[in-house]
Amino acid sequence: MPAPHELATDVSPGIPRGGEREARRTLDSWLADGIGAYGERRDDLAADATSRLSAHLHLGCVAPLEVVERAEAAPGGADFVRQLCWRDFNHQLLAARPDASVADLRPRGDRWRSDSAGLAAWAEGRTGYPLVDAGMRQLRAEGFMHNRARLVTASFLVKHMYVDWRLGAAHFESLLVDGDLANNRLNWQWVAGTGADTRPNRVFNPTRQAQRYDPNGEYVRRWVPELAHLEGASVHEPWRAGGLLAPTGYPPPIVEHEEAVRRFRRARGLPGR
Repeated sequence: MPAPHELATDVSPGIPRGGEREARRTLDSWLADGIGAYGERRDDLAADATSRLSAHLHLGCVAPLEVVERAEAAPGGADFVRQLCWRDFNHQLLAARPDASVADLRPRGDRWRSDSAGLAAWAEGRTGYPLVDAGMRQLRAEGFMHNRARLVTASFLVKHMYVDWRLGAAHFESLLVDGDLANNRLNWQWVAGTGADTRPNRVFNPTRQAQRYDPNGEYVRRWVPELAHLEGASVHEPWRAGGLLAPTGYPPPIVEHEEAVRRFRRARGLPGR
């Protein structure tokens, strides 16, 4: 049997253990200690209060039907089961539309920008937006990223940078242990506004998202050590008001938020803001 390093050229150092035994241990622990607070804490970036079952589900180490049946019997299980339903929805959608892995479900007439330097900065976690960079660095380190961070990092690439969602999806798949084709590709389409979404032109403000879901900056400091010296929410705006709060070595923002939103809206033929 080949070793992990023989199967991939860029294996994350913090990759989780696999196998059915580990999957069942994770499920048992989640049902005993985590699921009850899932509805209130699932977007808490610092708490990391999610099941960590996605890779086990993707690789078939535990069956989704078993997870649903056991979760439904647990206090607070309804919120978690709802998310599993979205997982199944994406599988059904891709089965009905196999081309959705590479083609827009709902074309918006996008003419994506070519920005190899920007794409590399995003992939390396050096955009100058701390939450975006924290998420991308978690991905490289663990082969996993918190779902809220996935939304923000994906939105940043397709709407702030206006880079093709397929490039982002491919990068995620190169590192994600739970890189399920249906869920990865169709969630990227949801963020890009080309999929099953009634608000195709929403843009996540990465700074506001950080202030809301990582209010004390713990998640950012965990993954962006250059900013570890900053206290509280100041970690989310290290370049605020032109002041160099960040140490030398942390990059300035590669794009300004309002400018990026205006560019995106022009590209989609939307009224200016």
